[in-house]
Amino acid sequence: MTTLQRRASTTSQNAWLSRLNKQFPDLIPPIIAIAIFLLVWQLFSWTPGATLPGPIQVIKDTWILILYPFYDKGGTDKGLFWQIFASLQRVAISYSLAAIMGIALGILIGTNKMMSKALDPLFQLLRTVPPLAWVPISLAALRQNEPAALFVIFITAIWPILINTAVGVKQIPQDYNNVAKVLQLSRKEYFFNILIPAALPYIFTGLRIAIGLAWLAIIAAEIVMSGIVGIGFFIWEAYQNNAVSEVILALVYIGVVGLLLDKAMGWIETRIVPEGQK
Repeated sequence: MTTLQRRASTTSQNAWLSRLNKQFPDLIPPIIAIAIFLLVWQLFSWTPGATLPGPIQVIKDTWILILYPFYDKGGTDKGLFWQIFASLQRVAISYSLAAIMGIALGILIGTNKMMSKALDPLFQLLRTVPPLAWVPISLAALRQNEPAALFVIFITAIWPILINTAVGVKQIPQDYNNVAKVLQLSRKEYFFNILIPAALPYIFTGLRIAIGLAWLAIIAAEIVMSGIVGIGFFIWEAYQNNAVSEVILALVYIGVVGLLLDKAMGWIETRIVPEGQK
């Protein structure tokens, strides 16, 4: 009887897992991978001489931060929700400006060979500068942490948008241009009916890359800029106080937010870019 009960229980569990896998085919593999990662991490934290806390210890040490993300005691003493929200505000402002200017300059370079030859070397030079290298320059020029952080995000995010837009414009099939000439389309009609639809997949590729770079840039900028509310400065302050568990928790939150930003941009792309152009 006991054997039959075990078999029935095993069969029931397998059937439940099978149904779950059918309903959410993309959910099971990452859950298994995360579980294995956490297990290995925990085992390593128990080894002699280990300095980093395991996931269990991290949860114990940061339980208050997890339970109360909305607390606000003034200044930089705020919960993780407000820290992330402040960083996202900076990203939203600078990323929007980078998208507008990047697309505009990309179209200009893509449609004008002379401008492309003149500006391409300069852009290739500037885009290779790491985000952290812009921090002292922006602080020296702008004298304030907030505008300096916004500039660092902007200068980091604009390049993939600009370059991908320019490539998309240059890759417009010649047949499209021939049709535009035959139909005698005006510049406005050509812009909205030929250029933008044809370059849209490239533009979204740049936008998707840029959103990740913008999120990375603000974290790097906030870490070295003191006295501003943001998840980057939170990490630096926690490190200064030797609160390693708080640093790890913040890294998890940063990763989750970055993933959500990428997925959101991908979702927008599926709603705007026609299926045949992807």
